[in-house]
Amino acid sequence: MEAYSLTKDGWESRLAGMGEPKFRAGQVLDWLYARRVRSWEAMTNLPAGLRRKLEGSLPLTPLEMVQEVGSSDATRKFLFRLADGQMIESVLIPASPALYGEASDRRTICISSQVGCAYGCKFCASGLDGWKRNLTAGEIVSQLVRVEEIAGERIQNIVFMGMGEPMANYDNLLLAISILNAPWGIGLGARHMTVSTCGLVPGIRALAAQPLQIRLAISLHGATDEVREKIMPVNARHPLDELLAACSDYALRKKQKITFEYLLIDGVNDSHEQARLLAGHARRVGAKINIIPYNSVDGLAWKRPDAASQEGFLSAVRAGGADATLRREKGHAIAAACGQLRLRQASDASMSPIPVPGM
Repeated sequence: MEAYSLTKDGWESRLAGMGEPKFRAGQVLDWLYARRVRSWEAMTNLPAGLRRKLEGSLPLTPLEMVQEVGSSDATRKFLFRLADGQMIESVLIPASPALYGEASDRRTICISSQVGCAYGCKFCASGLDGWKRNLTAGEIVSQLVRVEEIAGERIQNIVFMGMGEPMANYDNLLLAISILNAPWGIGLGARHMTVSTCGLVPGIRALAAQPLQIRLAISLHGATDEVREKIMPVNARHPLDELLAACSDYALRKKQKITFEYLLIDGVNDSHEQARLLAGHARRVGAKINIIPYNSVDGLAWKRPDAASQEGFLSAVRAGGADATLRREKGHAIAAACGQLRLRQASDASMSPIPVPGM
């Protein structure tokens, strides 16, 4: 995936080392991102000798799809194998971000940034098998390229909320964002990209200093330190007051609303007192709240509240003066919680790939 890790400057430098003029970089990028070809041989305006050199040093091997599953609401989840055999997940979500203020006919991709995760959130399947490694910028970018190819449709929104903690892979994340945003790359506006973090304050402050208007989502999941620490060990390092201060600064610098992601877990964080405090935090930083009923994970005992409890929590948050949305059944039927397909693949050697027409 190294070809997708290079910026325009990177391509110019690489090609100059091969004795090629600068304009070749523009030709390569046009083939990669505008025309979406999958072989160097297809790049017919490049000299044959250069194509052979590129094939030998930067093979354009696509992410290998191991499994695709889809739900009745057309959410689709993809399990990909990387060149070293590690596996990651990406999710294509239709019409979802009512959440992010986008039109209902848009497509959103949820992208992974790491293989596994080291942060040990108690609800999450991504870290159950431990952290393996960071993804390269090219492996991050390639998820969008590959899913668009498989789905046959353009994606308008990106959420870095798949496997892993994006802020723990900050340099590669930022490089991927620059490629996804650039007019010579994917050309997606920064306001159509959301970085979701479990609460790594240094990363939030570093992202706030970047000029791009990238959106920020916080996996909050608890309205007090006591409750949040039961769910998210990172809270011991970056408690709520510190996190909320960083969120306030981010919102002020970017002149945009932050999203609080709040995973609703039965008997853990779904009390009306938590709802009241959550609304207060949202008012403090000018955030909107996305309430997400918990997706059951094999090996974890927690469960989602019933529908009446979900609606009651939503009403209590809104009564507290906060802008809140309840996500209703997006992906529950396809094990959309991060890392579940990867765990099942690892524990079920008999799983066979689902073929893609034309592949």
